Amino acid sequence: MNTQNNTAENTAKENKANTQVSVPKPTASERFTNMVMAEFSTGVSDVNLTNFQKKLCQSYFIKLDQTLKEAEKKRLATSEQYRDGLAYIWENVNMQRLAVDVVCYSAVGLDPLQPNHINIIPFKNSNSQKFDIGFIMGYKGIEIKAKKYGFDVPDDVIIEIVYSTDDFKQFKKDRETEVETYSFKITNDFNRGDIIGGFYYHVYNNDPRKNKIRVFTLADITKRMPAKASAEFWGGEKDEYVSGRKTGNKIKVEGWFYEMAFKTIAKAAYNVITIDSQKIDDSYVQVIKRDAEMIDNKVAEEILLNANKENLDFEEAELVDDDMRGDQSENLEIKDNQSENLGQQQIGGPGF
Repeated sequence: MNTQNNTAENTAKENKANTQVSVPKPTASERFTNMVMAEFSTGVSDVNLTNFQKKLCQSYFIKLDQTLKEAEKKRLATSEQYRDGLAYIWENVNMQRLAVDVVCYSAVGLDPLQPNHINIIPFKNSNSQKFDIGFIMGYKGIEIKAKKYGFDVPDDVIIEIVYSTDDFKQFKKDRETEVETYSFKITNDFNRGDIIGGFYYHVYNNDPRKNKIRVFTLADITKRMPAKASAEFWGGEKDEYVSGRKTGNKIKVEGWFYEMAFKTIAKAAYNVITIDSQKIDDSYVQVIKRDAEMIDNKVAEEILLNANKENLDFEEAELVDDDMRGDQSENLEIKDNQSENLGQQQIGGPGF
């Protein structure tokens, strides 16, 4: 009898075990998202992330993980005599600051895995002996911010680079011209000559009288180059290296001037859009605060010293923010164009 009972009991346990559904363990990026929510709640207030924000949090994890790995690889490749002692690992990241920033930038809608949205730069905080994570918006990120928070946002923004063989003429508003406009024709598709400038054009479909054109000469573009612009991007000369040592010679680099010029004008086109004070929220305030910190001299110097000058994906070059309002005088906000994809170190962080 006991044997029958034991057999029945064992069979029941086996059936129960077979019917139990195994709960998958959260991925590293999901654990990071949970950590962000926990850290944010501890430091500020309770937060309820949308599904889209949770997805973006995972993108921030992936990008920052890659960034830390690459930065640590470069740190270890540096001569021990000059190597910084603080390793690029998750344990050395200021997680509470990061959590606040990730929540805010994800609320704006910026995805670090998308080209030209936002760049991630770890920099050492000498007071805390931790890495603070800096964020610099690309021109697409500036566009997203302008569309989300802007007042009277144009229906369309046209951005063009003009070459020496192109036929371009702007028509500004005057007593005889009610709508600002332009004519632009490419006369030689396969040999357009040299870049001589560019323009942006704000289009308002329902009220064309508000259309606005701004023309940039070549000098207007080049004066917005960073003080230490990389030849890999802007073209020009750079030091020649052989076996990791300078030879004393200079080599000419063609660079990617069209892309740099386009980004410069695109940033100006969206930075000029006035922010609607009624749309400003806590996330926007935090983003503006971080932007101000990133142009601090000490931070800019740290970025410049540690920037990855070899990774060429056009997500890196945060050139100059032309934060003008209407026809007021220019207010140039210089940012380092080497800010791109710093580092990447293995993430095994014990916190998540």
